[in-house]
Amino acid sequence: MNYREKFFNLFTMCAKSGSLAKGFDVSKESVTGGKAACVMVTSDVSPKTLKETAFMCEKGSVPLVELPFTMEDIGNSIGRKAGVMAVCDAGFARKLKEYAEQAREENNV
Repeated sequence: MNYREKFFNLFTMCAKSGSLAKGFDVSKESVTGGKAACVMVTSDVSPKTLKETAFMCEKGSVPLVELPFTMEDIGNSIGRKAGVMAVCDAGFARKLKEYAEQAREENNV
Protein backbone atom coordinates (compact mmCIF):
# COMPACT_ATOMS: atom_id res chain seq x y z
CA MET A 1 0.00 0.00 0.00
CA ASN A 2 1.43 3.36 -0.96
CA TYR A 3 1.41 6.45 1.25
CA ARG A 4 -1.41 8.10 -0.70
CA GLU A 5 -3.67 5.14 0.13
CA LYS A 6 -2.49 5.12 3.75
CA PHE A 7 -3.21 8.85 4.02
CA PHE A 8 -6.75 8.57 2.66
CA ASN A 9 -7.58 5.46 4.74
CA LEU A 10 -6.53 7.27 7.92
CA PHE A 11 -8.10 10.54 6.75
CA THR A 12 -11.45 8.81 6.26
CA MET A 13 -11.22 7.29 9.76
CA CYS A 14 -10.39 10.73 11.16
CA ALA A 15 -13.46 12.25 9.48
CA LYS A 16 -15.77 9.44 10.61
CA SER A 17 -14.53 9.74 14.20
CA GLY A 18 -15.53 13.41 14.30
CA SER A 19 -11.93 14.62 14.65
CA LEU A 20 -11.96 16.62 11.41
CA ALA A 21 -13.30 20.17 11.04
CA LYS A 22 -14.02 20.81 7.34
CA GLY A 23 -13.90 24.35 5.95
CA PHE A 24 -12.09 27.58 6.77
CA ASP A 25 -14.57 29.01 9.31
CA VAL A 26 -14.95 25.78 11.27
CA SER A 27 -11.19 25.26 11.23
CA LYS A 28 -10.69 28.80 12.52
CA GLU A 29 -13.06 28.08 15.42
CA SER A 30 -11.08 24.91 16.21
CA VAL A 31 -7.79 26.83 16.23
CA THR A 32 -9.07 29.71 18.38
CA GLY A 33 -10.81 27.24 20.69
CA GLY A 34 -7.59 25.30 21.23
CA LYS A 35 -8.98 22.07 19.77
CA ALA A 36 -6.92 21.86 16.55
CA ALA A 37 -3.77 19.74 16.54
CA CYS A 38 -2.95 20.86 12.99
CA VAL A 39 -4.57 22.53 9.99
CA MET A 40 -4.29 21.04 6.50
CA VAL A 41 -4.74 22.84 3.19
CA THR A 42 -5.05 21.27 -0.25
CA SER A 43 -2.68 22.01 -3.09
CA ASP A 44 -5.32 23.96 -5.02
CA VAL A 45 -6.53 26.48 -2.42
CA SER A 46 -6.34 30.09 -3.48
CA PRO A 47 -3.26 32.12 -2.49
CA LYS A 48 -5.49 34.36 -0.37
CA THR A 49 -6.94 31.40 1.55
CA LEU A 50 -3.45 29.96 2.07
CA LYS A 51 -2.22 33.31 3.40
CA GLU A 52 -5.19 33.71 5.78
CA THR A 53 -4.83 30.10 6.98
CA ALA A 54 -1.09 30.52 7.59
CA PHE A 55 -1.76 33.69 9.59
CA MET A 56 -4.47 31.94 11.62
CA CYS A 57 -2.17 29.00 12.38
CA GLU A 58 0.75 31.24 13.33
CA LYS A 59 -1.47 33.26 15.66
CA GLY A 60 -2.84 30.08 17.26
CA SER A 61 0.53 28.25 17.34
CA VAL A 62 -0.88 25.37 15.30
CA PRO A 63 1.15 23.59 12.59
CA LEU A 64 0.06 24.11 8.98
CA VAL A 65 0.37 21.14 6.62
CA GLU A 66 0.22 21.74 2.87
CA LEU A 67 -1.12 18.57 1.30
CA PRO A 68 -0.06 17.20 -2.09
CA PHE A 69 -3.77 16.48 -2.79
CA THR A 70 -6.57 18.53 -4.35
CA MET A 71 -10.03 19.46 -3.06
CA GLU A 72 -11.45 16.86 -5.43
CA ASP A 73 -9.23 14.16 -3.87
CA ILE A 74 -10.52 15.17 -0.43
CA GLY A 75 -14.11 15.19 -1.68
CA ASN A 76 -13.75 11.68 -3.10
CA SER A 77 -12.46 10.50 0.27
CA ILE A 78 -14.94 12.10 2.70
CA GLY A 79 -17.85 13.05 0.46
CA ARG A 80 -17.40 16.81 0.73
CA LYS A 81 -14.89 19.05 -0.99
CA ALA A 82 -12.84 21.13 1.41
CA GLY A 83 -9.65 23.13 0.95
CA VAL A 84 -8.99 23.82 4.64
CA MET A 85 -9.40 21.25 7.40
CA ALA A 86 -8.46 21.15 11.06
CA VAL A 87 -7.49 17.84 12.64
CA CYS A 88 -8.57 17.87 16.28
CA ASP A 89 -6.73 14.75 17.47
CA ALA A 90 -2.96 14.77 18.01
CA GLY A 91 -2.45 11.11 17.00
CA PHE A 92 -4.35 11.50 13.74
CA ALA A 93 -2.56 14.80 13.05
CA ARG A 94 0.91 13.28 13.53
CA LYS A 95 0.30 10.26 11.26
CA LEU A 96 -1.59 12.24 8.59
CA LYS A 97 1.28 14.73 8.40
CA GLU A 98 3.79 11.88 8.09
CA TYR A 99 1.79 10.13 5.34
CA ALA A 100 1.27 13.40 3.43
CA GLU A 101 5.02 14.09 3.46
CA GLN A 102 5.78 10.53 2.31
CA ALA A 103 3.13 10.77 -0.45
CA ARG A 104 4.72 14.01 -1.66
CA GLU A 105 8.14 12.31 -1.78
CA GLU A 106 6.67 9.31 -3.65
CA ASN A 107 5.21 11.61 -6.30
CA ASN A 108 8.46 13.55 -6.77
CA VAL A 109 10.58 10.45 -7.28
